[in-house]
Amino acid sequence: MKSVAIVLKEHIKSFYLIQRLAQFQLKLSNHSNYLGLAWEMINPAIQILVYWFVFGFGIRSNSAIDGIPFIYWLLVGISMWFFMNQGILEGTKSITMKYGQVAKMNFPLSIIPTYIITSKLYGHLALVISIVILCAFAGITPSIYIVQLFIYIPFAYLFTISVSLLTSTLGVIVRDTQMAMQALLRVLFYASPILWPPEPGSLPEKIMMLNPIYFIAESYRSAILFKEWYFITHWELALYNVFVVLFFFVVGSMVHVRYRDYFADFM
Repeated sequence: MKSVAIVLKEHIKSFYLIQRLAQFQLKLSNHSNYLGLAWEMINPAIQILVYWFVFGFGIRSNSAIDGIPFIYWLLVGISMWFFMNQGILEGTKSITMKYGQVAKMNFPLSIIPTYIITSKLYGHLALVISIVILCAFAGITPSIYIVQLFIYIPFAYLFTISVSLLTSTLGVIVRDTQMAMQALLRVLFYASPILWPPEPGSLPEKIMMLNPIYFIAESYRSAILFKEWYFITHWELALYNVFVVLFFFVVGSMVHVRYRDYFADFM
C-alpha cells in the first residue's frame, strides 16, 4: 500500500499542475487546426452520425428503445465512450511520449497520464452538456436524476486514470501494449450496450455486466433519459465497478512505483 500512498500524494500535491498541463495539452493538440478546439466536438459528431446511420437505420430501422428514440439513446451511451477510449489510448502512450521532456526534472511521473486524460475531460463535459440540451429540445427534459452525473462522470474519469496508470507503465516496458489496448478496447466497445441493447436477463447481458463500460453507459442513460437512481437500483453492479477501479489503481500504483526508476533503461 506504500505505492498507493506515494501516487496519491503526488496527485494531491500536483493538483494545480495537472490542471495547467491539461489546459496546455488541450491547446497543443489543436493549435495547428483552423477550427481549433471545435474539433473536440466535430469528431464525435461525425462518428455518431455514422453509427446512427449504420445501427439505427440499417439494423434497427431507427426503432425506439424503451420509448426513447434510438438517436438519443445512442448519443448518451456513446458520449462517455469517446472520452474513455481516447483517454485510455492517449494515457497508455503518455509516459513513453512525454518522458524525454521531464527525464532530467524532479517531476512526478505518475501524473503524466492523469493530465493527458484531464485534457480529454474538458471536451467530454462540453459534449455531455450539448447532448443534455439537445435532448431537452427533443422533449426529454432534465430532472433531479441528472445530478447523478456528478457521480458518474468523476467515476468514468477515475476509471480511465486507474487503467492508464497501469497501461502507461506497461507501455514503457512492453511497446506492444498500445496495440494490445487498441484491440482490447475495440472488443469492449462491441461487447457493451453502446450500439445495441441486450435482452434483459439474457446470458449476453450477464456477460456484459462484467464489462465496466456497461455500468457507465447505463448509468449515464439512467441519469439523462430514464429517470432512475441507477447506483441504488443496481447497487451490486455499482459496488463491483468500484472494486474494479480500486483494483486497477492499486495494481497500477504498485507497477508504476516499482518500475519508474528504470524507465530510462527501457527507453
